[in-house]
Amino acid sequence: MSDHYFTPEPASADERRPLTLMLAGRRVTVTVSPGVFSPGGLDKGTRVLLDEAPEPPEEGTFLDLGCGWGAVALTLGLLRPDAEVWAVDVNERALDLARMNALSLHREGIRVARPDQVPPGTRFDVIWSNPPIRIGKEALHDLLATWLPRLAPAGAAYLVVSKNLGADTLRRWVSSELGMPCERVATSGGFRVLRVARG
Repeated sequence: MSDHYFTPEPASADERRPLTLMLAGRRVTVTVSPGVFSPGGLDKGTRVLLDEAPEPPEEGTFLDLGCGWGAVALTLGLLRPDAEVWAVDVNERALDLARMNALSLHREGIRVARPDQVPPGTRFDVIWSNPPIRIGKEALHDLLATWLPRLAPAGAAYLVVSKNLGADTLRRWVSSELGMPCERVATSGGFRVLRVARG
């Protein structure tokens, strides 16, 4: 079986290394490793999301869905230190890295968890995600159908998806199948940023 970043236990060697980059306008050093999403740094799609999504509310409950080593969750935590930020992934190595990175940046408000560890009643004011398109359409639809309806009544989700990997098709699916308004709010570098609301 090939070693995908959405594998709970990656088979690749856990060769951790430091990475220095800009998050939330700050120069930070994080730890990355093979076997998680974008181990070489901040991927183009996530950069588009971080650049184009509007600033989150001053406080609230936020979700980084498919957190990898934690780029989005760390950004939310740096921008809004009073918020509760959930960093969710199925990849145990990614969760360990995200937890380590949150601790190293003193982001006590970041909660790193597997999907089943998030209390069922939790509602999110903001969801930011570079969703794992490559898990396949059925699994992706199941993922979004599970988490997008957990938006708070006034909440909004921002998803970044490559135009070439079906961003426009996904936008129509969210609107028709989930009954949630979904609009394209930005286009950059071949990526679309989609905004999803409760409706």
